Amino acid sequence: MDLTYTPEAEAFRVEIRAWLREHLPTGWCEAHEAGEAFDMPPLERTAFNEGWPAILYGGGWICATWPKEYGGKGLSTMEGVVLAEEFARVKAPLRADFFGDTLVGPTILQWGTEEQKQDFLPRILNGSMRWCQGFSEPNSGSDLASLKTSAVLDGDEWIINGQKVWTTGGHHADYCFLLTRTDPDSPKHKGISYLLVPMHQPGVEVRGITQPDGTAEFCEVFFTDARCPKDNVVGGVNNGWKVANSTLAFERGMSATTGYRRFEEEYKLMLATAQENGAIHEPGIRQRLMEFYTKITILRVNGLRSLSTALAGQKDPGIAALGVSNKMFWSEMHKAAMELALDIHGAASMLVDTGSAGGGWPGTAREQRRPGYPVSSMMSAFFFSRSETIWGGTSQIQRNIVGERVLGLPKEPQILS
Repeated sequence: MDLTYTPEAEAFRVEIRAWLREHLPTGWCEAHEAGEAFDMPPLERTAFNEGWPAILYGGGWICATWPKEYGGKGLSTMEGVVLAEEFARVKAPLRADFFGDTLVGPTILQWGTEEQKQDFLPRILNGSMRWCQGFSEPNSGSDLASLKTSAVLDGDEWIINGQKVWTTGGHHADYCFLLTRTDPDSPKHKGISYLLVPMHQPGVEVRGITQPDGTAEFCEVFFTDARCPKDNVVGGVNNGWKVANSTLAFERGMSATTGYRRFEEEYKLMLATAQENGAIHEPGIRQRLMEFYTKITILRVNGLRSLSTALAGQKDPGIAALGVSNKMFWSEMHKAAMELALDIHGAASMLVDTGSAGGGWPGTAREQRRPGYPVSSMMSAFFFSRSETIWGGTSQIQRNIVGERVLGLPKEPQILS
């Protein structure tokens, strides 16, 4: 690992810090730099959340690594890293639409036609088009290539039939980047296409899946003779599996030097609580805290290793596995860490205000809880950690991928029913 921040990158860091101080609410940067919470009244927080994407867009920081001809700033990889680091340092939101900015946008940049780039990328950047991901199906989650949703060409349009599930934000999305089977006679990985499908049309039904906290962030989406323009195929007909793997790589490869930070914040909260309530004197608690800290360090080093290899233009068989194994590593680490958090807090874990000191619990979907749902932000983080070993590919499937593609082990035996 050989990672050096150039003088140009450090000069860019100074520019980003100045911009953040100018555009964030007064006192925001100072509070986070001091490791303190920055409290805002609910109405002010709502106004900030609604207005911040437009401020980001005006500054050119949304998708700033995209080429200038498509609305980005053309930042280098290292400049993009510095940008992410500085936003993370003061906990300033950077993304406007995760699915558009991070997943389908880069996929269109890599695989899309010039017409697709000119049509979709500007609307992703300015926030006028929201996206959802149509990959998983009721019987095709981790084994995604077994999907059954079909698209049949009818003149200049694809006719789509099938069902998707766990479609985050489907009830708000304008478009879905959808995997469909376009050649039922080909092997399952070969007959899939990647379509950009409008959601607001007859034949598309979205049903929210209500969670225990009363929210319905995840959705089922039913397609019944829904239509999609013929030219909305990304990467060519029946090439969707390769395109989809690019999308998943964007999801797993982001935030090389910042992804560990939310876990580090949680570690500090656990340590402070253990010191305050005496749990730190229990040998088992101390051991588990140090295991968590050690794994956070490994996650940080793996990110640096991956980044330095990419900057050097090198290929490392170990790095090839990081996109998959890192997700498996951090998700299992976090699941165990949140069990540790419950043990540190003890019976207080059941109180609704546990973990609220210092600004709540970082790195979870707690902001999406229904108002009045009777769990603390810490307990919400515990519940959310249970899902992290499932979404994005279960740990079992991740192990199979690493074993087969990196270690060269035999494929998992198929069980015939």
